[in-house]
Amino acid sequence: PPHKGQGAVAAAGERLRMLELAVGSGSELTVSDVEIRRQGPSYTIDTVGHFRETLPGAEIALIMGLDAFLEIDTWKACRQILAQVRVIVMSRPGPHTAGGESDRDQVVRVLSALSPGDPVAESPEGFLAGGFKPVRLQPVTALAISSTRIREMAAAGRSIRFLAPAEVVAHIYAKGLYA
Repeated sequence: PPHKGQGAVAAAGERLRMLELAVGSGSELTVSDVEIRRQGPSYTIDTVGHFRETLPGAEIALIMGLDAFLEIDTWKACRQILAQVRVIVMSRPGPHTAGGESDRDQVVRVLSALSPGDPVAESPEGFLAGGFKPVRLQPVTALAISSTRIREMAAAGRSIRFLAPAEVVAHIYAKGLYA
């Protein structure tokens, strides 16, 4: 991500390959390389624009973890992203703030900060504020797995088995990623 330091992140081609391995060949999911083909930094707003242009009429949703959503105000054109696509925020286990706010309260806090003076409303589609598309909080099975944790464990020589699909784990070890 351009707004973060690169740190111990694998090269773009390796991250793409890990996604392809995770999705597999028999899946209804596909992996796009649009962001790594783009010259210079790649921003989510540009990717949203690409898919809105190449898939006219399609409903586009941006899926992210709660940890990423809590930092969305640091993203380029975050308000435009929220106005153009639905966002699905995947909950993560454990509190994410010192005060131990609920996931719901954190989503409301972020939306309130991005749309001051506009109350956040809750609807069946999700949270609504500031002319944004709905932001839905999606509970998921509580597994404390994150890309940061996987990178740190791999760098420390600890097993990452069961933290990613077997094909991805094998690729990380074979390429010496994060070591």
